[in-house]
Amino acid sequence: MIENKREFKLISKKNPKSLLPNALTIFGVCLGLSSIKFALDLNYSMAVIAIGFAAILDTLDGRVARLIKGTSKVGKELDSLTDVISFGVAPGFVMYFWSVNELGKFGWLTVLIYSVCCALRLARFNLMEIDENESWKINFFEGIPSPAAAGLVLLPLILSLSEIFHFENKGIVSCFIILTTSLLMVSKIPTYSLKRITIPRSLGVFLLLGIGIYLSFVIFYTFQTLFFTGLIYICLIPISYFHYRQKNKKFLESKEEETEDIL
Repeated sequence: MIENKREFKLISKKNPKSLLPNALTIFGVCLGLSSIKFALDLNYSMAVIAIGFAAILDTLDGRVARLIKGTSKVGKELDSLTDVISFGVAPGFVMYFWSVNELGKFGWLTVLIYSVCCALRLARFNLMEIDENESWKINFFEGIPSPAAAGLVLLPLILSLSEIFHFENKGIVSCFIILTTSLLMVSKIPTYSLKRITIPRSLGVFLLLGIGIYLSFVIFYTFQTLFFTGLIYICLIPISYFHYRQKNKKFLESKEEETEDIL
């Protein structure tokens, strides 16, 4: 008798190009888990840096997949699982070991709420479909994305490491920020999708110059730069909200005009 054996295929033979973006995604998982190990060793600076690199890889893997036409269903699911670990579980553990454990059971409850909200946000994102007539919505997320949420959750720790300002009651401040970020993740507040930003070729040189300057600040003033980056992102949230409402208003008005013309 000849038995039909099904092979487990992480990478389809028809689409070997998906190997590179999937490898970047898996590396992001390793960085997320490593950040927990660094936090256990009380090396919080490396824990933050590991999550930061995981966020960079999360931005790159999708772009690389689209660039080399290596997108796959496995890659999409793998990306979501990676986000839960690197930006839902890891930041919560890091903050728990740093300060939230001071509040006992309430501190751990806060970490659980954040992780659950991250998982719910990613599940909603995977099921979200955008109408062809509303293609402009692709430039916005519903709620803040998980990598940005991880950065906001780590903001008190980053501020402490930057030594810009020393504050007390770290556990209470951290819990407040974690709970606020959790609500923002599952909310429907529109925020900019930074992954979808396209830069005209004429501005490519200035973009590279800006990236070079930013990286120079990150190298020499790591946590100070990360802290101000977080503040800038917080300021972008209300801006993106009003920008979304303005574009949605114009879209509805144009739709009403089309309906009137037909009638």
